[in-house]
Amino acid sequence: MDSEQSNLALSPYRALDLTDEKGLLCGKILADLGADVIKIEKPGGEPARNIGPFYKDVPDPEKSFYWFAYNANKRGITLNIETMDGREIFKKLVKSADFVLESFPPRYMDSIGLGYSALSEINPGVIMTSITHFGQAGPYKGYKGSDIVDMAMSGFMYLAGDIDRPPVRISFPQAYLSGGLEAAVGTIIAFHHCRLTGEGQWVDVSIRDSIIRSLYNVRVFWDLNQHVVRRAGPLRSGLSTGASPRDIWPCKDGAVNYQVMGGIGGLMTNRAMTKWVEEEGLADDFLKTFDWEKFDMATASRDTHSKIEENITRLFMKHTKDELWEGAKKRRIMLYPVSDMKGIVENEQLAARGFWEEVEYPEMGAKITHPGAFVKCSKTPLRIRRRAPRIGEHNEEVYKEIGVTKEDLVMLRQANII
Repeated sequence: MDSEQSNLALSPYRALDLTDEKGLLCGKILADLGADVIKIEKPGGEPARNIGPFYKDVPDPEKSFYWFAYNANKRGITLNIETMDGREIFKKLVKSADFVLESFPPRYMDSIGLGYSALSEINPGVIMTSITHFGQAGPYKGYKGSDIVDMAMSGFMYLAGDIDRPPVRISFPQAYLSGGLEAAVGTIIAFHHCRLTGEGQWVDVSIRDSIIRSLYNVRVFWDLNQHVVRRAGPLRSGLSTGASPRDIWPCKDGAVNYQVMGGIGGLMTNRAMTKWVEEEGLADDFLKTFDWEKFDMATASRDTHSKIEENITRLFMKHTKDELWEGAKKRRIMLYPVSDMKGIVENEQLAARGFWEEVEYPEMGAKITHPGAFVKCSKTPLRIRRRAPRIGEHNEEVYKEIGVTKEDLVMLRQANII
């Protein structure tokens, strides 16, 4: 371990990462926090390496941006745990591990003699985190899944899209990221318990459950108003009995987020927006004479909302996102640009926080920009310490720690064990 890593929150603890796409983020979070995360792949490499996009659009398991993103800060070895010798080697690695992360179907690890009960006999303090679609128990435990299955069965998809069209899924897979994040949280909670008691623990993570937990606000609408929230596209659902006010507005070069709100909270920004529209000569008589003090968002009719929106839309379509953002800040209006990836990369706030990091990829003679630390810690600063591992890159150094010689490695490789 280098001196830089020794100053991090989870050093000198070690994780053995057996996960596929369902759990890669879990290991990445632990690695970012300083754990020595060893990504274990089958001989020849993990299938996730074949997920694009690829560097210079050339499909190559060593050039997957997806792989780079979710495996930076990890070391990497190859090991076939489906073989008897592979399982024995894995057990030796478990002796010095604090965490084992896996995303196989329920009970698969038990079926090959590497379940939690077996691993806890080897290392009583080990924490095993299992990430599956539906968890280790219940009638769905054996069902196969995918991102679209998890998003649909969690109820999240029901809220995504336009009310007059079928539900849709978010374009980039999100379910596994939710599951991986919750898995990291559960792992660290179990580790805290272990530090207090010396007892290891089995952490059972359901990806579907993790997404359902993100929908707490939907249930609140029913508890308070007996209202079932439905998808509403760019509109808001559940806040008005008379209409669905607009949330996302088109502008000259994209879209902005702005809400016409009621009550004291909305009074100041509504008046300021009205003044802005008037200053640019775009307000009609309806908006000029509208009494915002009497405006009740919950009971306003669709016709009232439509007339307000017509005025504001004229202003928005005249300006770019940046122009609207700057104008809103000056007038203390709650309006925000809807950022695309270019806008995020060029954002001055992220730049000021040093969010983006340039990572060296010497094999490709390139530097690639990565999202940096997800949190700022004054005593244990996070950063990208190493690029994602190449296939079997750290076999020699990791296996040397458990007494495997170079000669042994040759034989193990020939036997397709590593």
